[in-house]
Amino acid sequence: MPEAHLTIDPHFAVGPIDRRLFGGFVEHLGRHVYDGIYEPGHPTADEEGWRTDVIELVRELGVDTIRYPGGNFVSGFRWEDSVGPREQRPRRLDLAWHSTETNEVGLHEFSSWLEKVGSELMLAVNLGTRGTAEALDLLEYSNIAGGTALSDLRREHGRDRPFGVKMWCLGNEMDGPWQLGHRNAEDYGKIAIQTARAMRQVDPDIELVVCGSSSAQMPTFGEWERTVLEHTYEAVEFISCHAYYEEYDGDLDSFLASAVNMDRFIETVVATADHVKALKKSDKTVNISFDEWNVWYITRFENVDKVAGLDNWPVAPRLLEDVYSVADAVVFGNLMISLLKHADRVTSASLAQLVNVIAPIMTEPGGPAWRQTTFFPFSITSRLARGKALELKLDAPTYATDRHGEVPLVDAVATHDEETGQSAVFLVNRSADEDVTLTIDVARLGHVSVLEAHTLSDDDIYARNTLEDPERVAPHQNGSASIDSGVLTITLPPVSWTALALG
Repeated sequence: MPEAHLTIDPHFAVGPIDRRLFGGFVEHLGRHVYDGIYEPGHPTADEEGWRTDVIELVRELGVDTIRYPGGNFVSGFRWEDSVGPREQRPRRLDLAWHSTETNEVGLHEFSSWLEKVGSELMLAVNLGTRGTAEALDLLEYSNIAGGTALSDLRREHGRDRPFGVKMWCLGNEMDGPWQLGHRNAEDYGKIAIQTARAMRQVDPDIELVVCGSSSAQMPTFGEWERTVLEHTYEAVEFISCHAYYEEYDGDLDSFLASAVNMDRFIETVVATADHVKALKKSDKTVNISFDEWNVWYITRFENVDKVAGLDNWPVAPRLLEDVYSVADAVVFGNLMISLLKHADRVTSASLAQLVNVIAPIMTEPGGPAWRQTTFFPFSITSRLARGKALELKLDAPTYATDRHGEVPLVDAVATHDEETGQSAVFLVNRSADEDVTLTIDVARLGHVSVLEAHTLSDDDIYARNTLEDPERVAPHQNGSASIDSGVLTITLPPVSWTALALG
């Protein structure tokens, strides 16, 4: 049985954990909004049409900030369509997902839903088919108290107080040729800085996210970040990262090491941002908003889900409804470990997405809502990871992968909350077939005991939660965890994710 060793010392911190690291993403895509969070005819629907069973699950998930309304959708979106009397709102073609958008749910309605789930709004502006003027209009409508045409229009629409949106995304994936209004880095940098400066003249306290690369595999990756930041560095707080992972051609070993790619992605973007900081002789640090990340079987979408046809523009089609396995959840949990390991620079992140669309929560029209396997690593990590992320010393055997080279068999991160004195440890065993015995030196945490020990694993690593069997997979208590003389010992099953709470 392979053995690994970990040392935890609360004096060695990576950085404080920003609660926005546990953010989500809602896009007008597929059945996310309609038949997902919003279904007026559902038995659990409240007076506004929101599914209360979904609201309860989103609360349990523990998302702090939610990015909206896209995503690719936003690059063709006219925000004015989503406000005012519902019966007067136009139906529009959504070119991003070849669907029809009814605009039944818009800015006011979604803000009401956010209040019910206890999350803040992170709003994206359209810099694809629109520009600076429209972004200014949306900001005025959203954040000015009153006394102007658009702020008074908001009040006429039933909202006296401003929405008070703090975080704003300057477009979405503008490096991608698939994006409406796609631009090269130079042209995007110019419209981004123009828009950023103008928006700050309206509200100087907002925080702005400029578009980074839509993946580390983009041919312009690195150069895109440098060029865009040279234009926008002093006017933005964040640059975005997007990354999705899937198992290719049965290569489980590489898939289980996907977080290695995320680590390299983050570290490369940080290095590029700091290079621009040095060039500009700036005292300011631009951080990362990893505002799209998940396991997503994009190849299945391309080959199965895609909608096409001049006369085929469905409302809320079933798109991107990946059903996640135990292996997917272990990789997902490992991606959360990577985000926490870089908490000093990744200070905002948005799981893409929340309901039905590559989501931890699934629903059936008129029927139940249930937790996917990926629900558990997010909800448990969001609940336990408090205070600061710690720099760990990990000694673990390695294994060879085709996509990522030689990688550690175990990955880990720990957090420590000085106010409560409690700590948490998050672990993955990437071995496909062997237990790993892990010893953790916890003496520097003082006299602690194991308060919780959750492990997500299964003899069938491709087991899934489905409509027919919604509770097939769930974390179990790991009874192997014990502490003796300041050393915690635990057995990590093959292909597993584990969370420990210590105090």
